[in-house]
Amino acid sequence: MADIMVRRDPFVGMRQVMDRLFDESFFRPIHTHSWDEGTLPVDIYEEDGALRVRASLPGFDTDDIDIQVHEGVLTINAKHTAGDKTDDGRWYRRERHISSVSRRIALPGVVQDAEVDAELTNGVLTLSLPLQEKPQPRQIEIRTS
Repeated sequence: MADIMVRRDPFVGMRQVMDRLFDESFFRPIHTHSWDEGTLPVDIYEEDGALRVRASLPGFDTDDIDIQVHEGVLTINAKHTAGDKTDDGRWYRRERHISSVSRRIALPGVVQDAEVDAELTNGVLTLSLPLQEKPQPRQIEIRTS
């Protein structure tokens, strides 16, 4: 009886998973009606009649962060230079000298541009944007002549 040798590619299953990963986007946004740009990861949720936005900004001070809301678009820019401005010693690597992140997001719902509460605690920026009340249906009275 002859021995039959079957060659098997151990990476076939991994290739199929990777193909699915790139063919079917697992990274679809929850709400497809919005656009955004930038590199700063954020969480956006609604709570107590306000839209809350949380962004991780470790190492940034309040003076380093610029926040703007205009016509339903939130813009967060953060930029700083490292405070190590010493020429003493010998540097082997200096990667933290300047860093910046930004994000522009079309906000879901109708937010009020003027009233935004911002708080930076332990490197987490939390914004609270009050939502405008949604128009409620009202009963129309019919007059008789």
